Amino acid sequence: MSLTKADQGILLLYARESIKASFGGITAPVFDFHNYPDLQSEGGAFVTLTMDGDLRGCIGYIMAQKPLYQTVGEVALLAATEDPRFFPVNEEELPHILIEVSILSIPEELKSYDDIVIGKHGLILDEPEGRGLLLPQVATEHNMNREDFLTAICQKAGMPSNEWKKKQLNLFTFEAEVFGEKEHRDETGGHS
Repeated sequence: MSLTKADQGILLLYARESIKASFGGITAPVFDFHNYPDLQSEGGAFVTLTMDGDLRGCIGYIMAQKPLYQTVGEVALLAATEDPRFFPVNEEELPHILIEVSILSIPEELKSYDDIVIGKHGLILDEPEGRGLLLPQVATEHNMNREDFLTAICQKAGMPSNEWKKKQLNLFTFEAEVFGEKEHRDETGGHS
């Protein structure tokens, strides 16, 4: 799926409004998504929140059985309030938070570590000892090579960092369409 700039902009706005609504104890505003047919299809999505360049929350669903816009609104709220690594985002922080959305492709089983393409593939690790997910942009943002990425997914899953060297792990790859408020602000000169 390739979303238009308008699709991306409305998803970013919906994500922000979903978080904002939680502060007043009201429901998220109603958007008319009839003019956005791609946002009514089902799909997995993650929302990443950053503040001053640092991670402030990230949660998502690999796959979802609801319209994409609903998934994005829901995971935006979860990223702001339920990421166990952080205290919930407060109302004073929200204007300083940047939102990034990742729309996920359907995961495919990885046959060989050599098939991992840095910057293109995200990883999902599913082993009895642990589970974890790394978005494709993690590898490029941290200048990782394939070995670094495999080590990082093991660590994310709570497994020994060199476990991937011992056996072929049960891994899946996926691609993501990634867009954020920073890019939209830079292009439009304002808020999404």
